[in-house]
Amino acid sequence: MAKSDVYFTTFKATGNENLLQKFKRLLKTAGIENIDFNEKFTAIKIHFGEYGNLAMLRPNYAKILADYVKELGGKPFLTDCNTLYVGSRKNAIDHMETAYLNGFSPLQTGCHVIIADGLKGTNETLVPINQKYVKEAKIGSAIMDADVFISLNHFKGHEMAGFGGALKNIGMGCGSRAGKMEQHCEGKPRVNQNKCITCGACKRICAHAAPTKMENGKVSIDQNKCVGCGRCLAVCPKDAISAAYADSIAILNYKMAEYSLAVCQNRPTFHISLICDVSPNCDCHSENDIPIIPDIGMLASFDPVALDQACADLCNKAPVNAGSILDDNMHDEKIDHEHRDHFHVTHPDTEWESCLEHAQEIGLGTREYELKKI
Repeated sequence: MAKSDVYFTTFKATGNENLLQKFKRLLKTAGIENIDFNEKFTAIKIHFGEYGNLAMLRPNYAKILADYVKELGGKPFLTDCNTLYVGSRKNAIDHMETAYLNGFSPLQTGCHVIIADGLKGTNETLVPINQKYVKEAKIGSAIMDADVFISLNHFKGHEMAGFGGALKNIGMGCGSRAGKMEQHCEGKPRVNQNKCITCGACKRICAHAAPTKMENGKVSIDQNKCVGCGRCLAVCPKDAISAAYADSIAILNYKMAEYSLAVCQNRPTFHISLICDVSPNCDCHSENDIPIIPDIGMLASFDPVALDQACADLCNKAPVNAGSILDDNMHDEKIDHEHRDHFHVTHPDTEWESCLEHAQEIGLGTREYELKKI
């Protein structure tokens, strides 16, 4: 497979060109105008951010993209699907309110928000893909109804997938509630009883009542109720909860790649990632910690696999931000950081390469790329 072109520019700006103008130039140079947008419904898949999180993308970028699509004759809308966990985006009403509070209202972005899987996360389209792990992907209907699909990604760390980039935004993000459950089902966590302090944080965050108290007062995860969404891992103050098996992360990654294929196949797609405010965890968190590395730049490509690989490579070449979780872990002798992968060191129980490897195997894209700086 030939190398894919990935276009890159830094966040440096001048008096003659601000960052938003530079962002539009990146889109143009990367070839977005080669897509026929005329009268086409265009889904712009974005993460609106959990309420309280400040690391998600600024809505200004969404406006530039939406305005550009309209300039090219398209009918854009911003979209995402509802979450599995209890939070500010668990249904379409709360989700839209959160989007507007975080700046993604039609007045600010110039286009409407549509929650793709409906009021309760049940509006889904079954997409046959007949892959090894997923035979029929469950995708939010509004996303599959669109003629053109664009992913606009905040590149950051992730507590289960290693990092959240294009494939995470597409595969997991576009899954309906049932689709997310299907992807997560192999990644069920366990509790280290010696570390548990019975604070109840895991019980409060779980939408499925999976954490239950045992006779000794400690918490156990009911595997029949657990859907493996991983929220309990992130909120535990003593790191008492962890994934049960290392290969469960790989299975999650494989399914995420196959769901991404379901979303992207048989229609024009375009993918954009901004490496800024690189928080250690997903924007699903209602908080965002110190960025693990400095801001790097903006990237765009027709190939989401090449885009993720290029972003990961740039991040791993970047210096570590002092005081971040990554910095703390770099000085922790118990953590293997010899290979210098920033995302693995940030979350030692994760790995991200299996997702990209599998995405390449199933024909979604290639990890081989040429970085074209503008």
